[in-house]
Amino acid sequence: MMVPEIITSGQNPKIKALLELQEKSRARREKGLFVVEGQRELDHCIAAGFVPDTIFICPEIYAPAREGVPPEGRATRGTEAGGPRAERVVRSGAARLLKGVQPSPAEPKFFQVSRNVYEKIAYREGTEGIIAEMKYKDRSLEDIKLSENPLIVVLESVEKPGNLGAVLRSADAAGADAVIICDPLTDLYNPNLIRASIGAIFSRQVAAATSEETISWLKANNIQILTAQLQDSSLYYDTPMTGPTAIVMGTESTGLTDIWRKAADKHIRIPMLGALDSLNVSVSAAILLFEAVRQRSGRFSEASDL
Repeated sequence: MMVPEIITSGQNPKIKALLELQEKSRARREKGLFVVEGQRELDHCIAAGFVPDTIFICPEIYAPAREGVPPEGRATRGTEAGGPRAERVVRSGAARLLKGVQPSPAEPKFFQVSRNVYEKIAYREGTEGIIAEMKYKDRSLEDIKLSENPLIVVLESVEKPGNLGAVLRSADAAGADAVIICDPLTDLYNPNLIRASIGAIFSRQVAAATSEETISWLKANNIQILTAQLQDSSLYYDTPMTGPTAIVMGTESTGLTDIWRKAADKHIRIPMLGALDSLNVSVSAAILLFEAVRQRSGRFSEASDL
């Protein structure tokens, strides 16, 4: 690895380019790059086969974080941008990150950034002092590898990054095979989505497709379609989910479109005992996913005593 360039100004063109990737989906699409912040998220991202293009490390923050020292006790002497220890920290961090990277024709570029610059580009307090621009990778239905008894989550027109991230975390916790997002406007590499998912956007298989494409794919793979809806539906815990299953949910305001209602094998609902008639989609996803987990643990029969 070459000697990393030192960046101490927020006006540096590399920093401006990174901020543009964070803020604009068009820039991400045009450049084929997206931004990941934090060691945990980057580890998940690289484990999923993504390749870094440019990596920014702040040695004043990164070295103590790796040593497990609490923030109030961190010693930063010698790690200021430009010092010999700082360069060693950057090289060490780069080597650690690249251990899991798949071979690539182009070696990633590394930059050493000062604390003030890092604070400008970082969203989270207490982050580990590392941010990377990662290369896009297509994530289509054809790329999904199914288990023998798949469990799939399908979201139609759910665009809020916080909701998507929370659903991804539940899907990861439940061991779901994949999450499919049916909305052409969804940006799978929105930094807010990556942060909200705490890396689950990479630890789970995720694809974006139209509803029509997804329905055809599910039927071709003999996966039953269960749509979450209030009308013409059965209680979710009375519905078998022990076989290949896709749980499909829409937005809280409008629910699912007719194409999903008609394609469904069964309609399911969560009983609502209060004055309101809807739950946050991420809460609903968690309830339904873990019902599938419960049933698959052997505690369900169609004549159960629930």
